[in-house]
Amino acid sequence: MRLFSRLIFAGVVLASSWSAPALADTVTVYSARNEQLLKPLLDRYSKETGTEIKLLTANEGALLARLKAEAESTPADLLITVDAGNLWLAAQQGQLRALNSAVLERNIPPHLRDPDNQWFGLSVRARTIVYNKAAVQRTELSTYEDLAAPKWKGRLCLRTSKKVYNQSLVALMISELGEAKTEAIVRGWVANLKTDPFPDDTSLLKALAAGQCDVGIVNTYYLGRLLVKEPRFPVGLFWANQNDGGVHVNVSGAGITKHAKNPAGAQKLIEYLSMEAAQNFYVDEDLEFPANPKVQANSIVKNWGPFKPNLVNVAKAGELQVAATRLMDRAGYK
Repeated sequence: MRLFSRLIFAGVVLASSWSAPALADTVTVYSARNEQLLKPLLDRYSKETGTEIKLLTANEGALLARLKAEAESTPADLLITVDAGNLWLAAQQGQLRALNSAVLERNIPPHLRDPDNQWFGLSVRARTIVYNKAAVQRTELSTYEDLAAPKWKGRLCLRTSKKVYNQSLVALMISELGEAKTEAIVRGWVANLKTDPFPDDTSLLKALAAGQCDVGIVNTYYLGRLLVKEPRFPVGLFWANQNDGGVHVNVSGAGITKHAKNPAGAQKLIEYLSMEAAQNFYVDEDLEFPANPKVQANSIVKNWGPFKPNLVNVAKAGELQVAATRLMDRAGYK
């Protein structure tokens, strides 16, 4: 009987310790970013501060579903994900909380963060025009809208509309041009397609290099990664819409979860990720653009030259994402 009682007591203690909230020097991160790109930064932060980081990675849909299911019992303090559309959705679903940080407001420009400060961009992705250097002269290129012109019929390649990057691009176009004009442009893109949309930007770039099509739209870091491996990769980059709204940009970013057990620790980590040392890591390891304007781009990225970004708040990518998805469906963009 004594042995049985001891076992019961031990079980209660174990259960209590398992369900206890994280210690103040522990931050639990749910991340949809590639672990190999994020973990070195988190390890560096742990080494510098003594804070333990517990990291769980999955795709953004699975993480949002998990946060909703766990509700108040979630161990997550911080959500890190790609695309403002995903961050906006997390905020709309009530999974994030607002934070007041002079550091973040100083380091992250207003158009790269949530208007209510529930999330902040930490790196910038530019989505612009790419082309086969042997088939296209730069003087032929101008805007996203121009890719709907008849001169590009049978020459255009696009990534699938199912990917959030293109949904956000079209959403931001709706915010600037209106739904009717944007739909006409997307219908023009579909009419000009050389082949079915590609599953990812890398496949599209390789198709361009092989001469399968002449022009396309990608996130710039995909081209950067290929140039690291193959400096003579025969695809050029063109900054779209430089005489009007500018290149469409998006972010990867982070927000503190609504039920965070250590919100103060989570805020310190986001602030760290917005500072110059961490921003340089994003720039050099993933060839993204820094969200902090004090930081310089990687040399490969600099070779593409300066560009004018579109300054529409990236939260619009989320607000208009449903409208964008419906528009692309109507236009036959698969």
